Amino acid sequence: MNRTISHVARELDINVETVRFYERIRLIAQPPKPETGYRHYPDETVHRIRFIKRAQELGFTLEEIGNLLSLSDRPCAQVQELAEYKLSAVIDKIADLKRLESALKALLTQCQSNNDDEHCPIIDSLQP
Repeated sequence: MNRTISHVARELDINVETVRFYERIRLIAQPPKPETGYRHYPDETVHRIRFIKRAQELGFTLEEIGNLLSLSDRPCAQVQELAEYKLSAVIDKIADLKRLESALKALLTQCQSNNDDEHCPIIDSLQP
């Protein structure tokens, strides 16, 4: 089934400009414009945009998604290497977030036991 750009955008719950942006950065191909009427996007383009949006939800950047799409006809080992790199970055980010969680919990505990209205442990910790 072929769709116009507005149909694609509506079906995928995205903006028409998002579709155009993906075309500009070559994540999807722009269909040829017929003599009369509108460009029509094939099912393959809709599937590709779904893949892009899902990969973004998983934390991949558009550059990384472009790499994944270019690897679709390459050996699995290359795709695995990219996924392992992303996993490493996610693990590092989780560790950073856990440290932040721990620090915030400690500060909140200090606030709960603080009887000095003149000083706030959270504010004090943020000052140089």
